[in-house]
Amino acid sequence: MAYDAEERESMEFDVVIVGAGPAGLAAAIRLKQRAAEAGSEITVVVVEKGSEVGAHILSGAVLDPSGLDALFPDWRERDGAPVDTPVASESFKLFGPSGSLPLPVFAMPPMVKNHGNYIVSMGNVCRWLAREAEALGVEIYPGMAASKPLWRE
Repeated sequence: MAYDAEERESMEFDVVIVGAGPAGLAAAIRLKQRAAEAGSEITVVVVEKGSEVGAHILSGAVLDPSGLDALFPDWRERDGAPVDTPVASESFKLFGPSGSLPLPVFAMPPMVKNHGNYIVSMGNVCRWLAREAEALGVEIYPGMAASKPLWRE
């Protein structure tokens, strides 16, 4: 959807979020969820400078699903959730000039253990989050870089 500069300046929203990455989309979703729980309506827009949602997101990642559990407790049953490859195994190695030395996983700190996490494409996760956000009424405008906020009475 394309808008000229005059139309963009006349658009008003309660909340504007800059960036359609996982944090921006999760914030937009949570705002709409909280408003619905309170029985009120707010307008939320996400502007994304990339040509599409996910265009500026790193490809692969290991995702801790606790954020998705908090946002959508039923995300596993939702249509199209691109989080379906659980971490099957992990290993740690110390590399040096003479090769590698395996380190015991049990001795690693919890933050580097990936049991219960998923291997994902963050671009796909963001595109899915965008669909879920739009289903809640969030407006998303890719190809629009934010330059400055306009404050009005």
